[in-house]
Amino acid sequence: MQVLIDKVVLASRHVLVVFFLGLGVALAIYAVGFLAKLWKFAGNALTGSDNRQLLELLHLLDAALVASLVVTVMISSYDSLVSRLGKHEDAEGVSWVANIDPGNLKIKLASALIAISSIHLLQIFMEVTSYDDRSVMWGLAIHGMFVAGAVALGVLDRLTKK
Repeated sequence: MQVLIDKVVLASRHVLVVFFLGLGVALAIYAVGFLAKLWKFAGNALTGSDNRQLLELLHLLDAALVASLVVTVMISSYDSLVSRLGKHEDAEGVSWVANIDPGNLKIKLASALIAISSIHLLQIFMEVTSYDDRSVMWGLAIHGMFVAGAVALGVLDRLTKK
């Protein structure tokens, strides 16, 4: 009975493919929005102020980082949870799944979130007069929490490897 349960639970991982394909579709839709922002950026290249151009460029960079984050999650998750499992399930059963190191993926995701948060903060700082003090402080606090979380993940990952 345990072998049957193991096989059913392990086979259910293929449902994740629907989510990964959905993320791919969402990424394509996001790319259309990126192209619209790029077109706007190109149209304002000769007429916009340097500050405005830099802000629009930061929006493009932010979009690229978000897209990279989605691809990282898609590829890493698919590889470790769907594709790689098929190569090992017959030879070793399911016990090896517990040995997958999610720490590296967590650090990559935390780093990407910090980079995205940093860009948003830079955008706020470049137009600081458009924001009230409360909004700036919340932006700093949230960014600080992302940084603290990433540091905590790194410390915990290092401690658990010893």
